[in-house]
Amino acid sequence: MTAVVLPGLMAFALLTAVAHDQSVALPGLLGPGTSLLFLMNVVPLVITGTLTHSLAQRLPEAEDMGARSVHRYDTVLVLLTVAASTATAWSVGHLSHSAAATEAGRNTLFLVGLALLGGAVRPQLATVAPVTWVFVTAFAGYRDFRRPWPWAVTLHPAGYPPTFLLCLAVLAGGLAALTRTRRPL
Repeated sequence: MTAVVLPGLMAFALLTAVAHDQSVALPGLLGPGTSLLFLMNVVPLVITGTLTHSLAQRLPEAEDMGARSVHRYDTVLVLLTVAASTATAWSVGHLSHSAAATEAGRNTLFLVGLALLGGAVRPQLATVAPVTWVFVTAFAGYRDFRRPWPWAVTLHPAGYPPTFLLCLAVLAGGLAALTRTRRPL
């Protein structure tokens, strides 16, 4: 598991440090003008991708014996990965005075929770749900330039407490779903 997660964390840290204030203007689908997509909105997908790949790896013979609580190890892996990536993003944000880098940490909480919830419904959704969310919010998440819709939580400013609490709630829901679902064969 660490063979995938550690390089993913290093890539996340590097991308956060290098591209923390880079953005791209995209055409808006629901409103007039363009939408602004910070690359930090996409960077958490590195973490969701590595986690979903790692969690999908399975050795059924060992897990079905029940000698070890695999769900506990999976939960610890998710929590440590999310903590490391969030701390990295917040450190880069603090050192570089970049709100976008800080948002990447908060968005990682939300997108990992979304991946875990999607994976509980259908294993393929674990990878697809966060990617879909990022691109739907990129094209349809703004009312107008720099004003996101209330539902587009990953586009909200970093210091907005209700969004942070919602991201924590989605992560908690994802962790609960992870511990209650049987991993696919």
